[in-house]
Amino acid sequence: MSTCATVSRDLDEPISGTAATATTWLLLEQPGPWGAEALVSSHLDPAVGRALGAAARGTGVRVALIRRPGRHADFGAPPLRQVYAAHTVPGRVWLRSATTHDPRQLLDLDFAALGGGDHRSFDTALRGGPHTGDPLALVCTNGKRDRCCALLGRPLAAELAASGVRGAWEVTHLGGHRFSPTLLVLPYGYAYGRAEAHTVKEVLHGVREGRILAEGCRGCSAWERPGQAAELAVRSATGEDAAEALSVVRTSGDAPRWEVTVAHLDGRHWQVVVVQGASLPPRPESCGASVLGSPGRMDVVAVRELAGTALVG
Repeated sequence: MSTCATVSRDLDEPISGTAATATTWLLLEQPGPWGAEALVSSHLDPAVGRALGAAARGTGVRVALIRRPGRHADFGAPPLRQVYAAHTVPGRVWLRSATTHDPRQLLDLDFAALGGGDHRSFDTALRGGPHTGDPLALVCTNGKRDRCCALLGRPLAAELAASGVRGAWEVTHLGGHRFSPTLLVLPYGYAYGRAEAHTVKEVLHGVREGRILAEGCRGCSAWERPGQAAELAVRSATGEDAAEALSVVRTSGDAPRWEVTVAHLDGRHWQVVVVQGASLPPRPESCGASVLGSPGRMDVVAVRELAGTALVG
């Protein structure tokens, strides 16, 4: 039987503008099994998980669980857990790290401030500081949400770890399991779909140099989905690969049509028209779906430099 990822790939479903949205990611190490709603269905105290989800709601912070690639023996709670926070808005990008013996410490964080790019509560509550190691490569492997994430994500995460990629973790949920294996790279917050190990290594090499690889990119989590598609379209039109060169500064309109203004650090601006369409023919949006669907897609129909030069469309 075909999986949702196989069908999506065979139908060449576009992936631009499909990344999960979050200005800031908060990641907590939690080994062992994960359920479909991992914050409340793992060895993490479900009361803590519910409280973290409630604290993050509406702040721009997205909370996820991570674990090292490999076998996940059911050993219960670890004595010491890794914690990361990453802010992904260009011009204010940072990645902080800490460890904790007690996940309840995360409830002392100022989630609104974290979502806005202020890491001081993270540093104070967890005695954290800047992450000076390699970028994080987070591969979605939660088969309880969709089997594609386990079938395709876990081998990718294991291959990355076995080949010496530091910063490789499994993560609970990045959305869009039909694009498995899915990957999020921090600190810049760009997500990738249908990822392969050699591509991931190229992505990480670029990130170390402050560059973004556009191939296979779903978008930057800092922006809503029309903005993700618009920013990637400007990168494609201009060849710009500097990670923090472009920002989405304005989005007007509503579904199914938006006009998005993308700005460059050098002062240039572009107006990008993004239209929401439906992916046809109908297909399974997940392996557990009982009916076929037509998932939305973000189609860029025009990119125009505001100085007057039409680049596309």
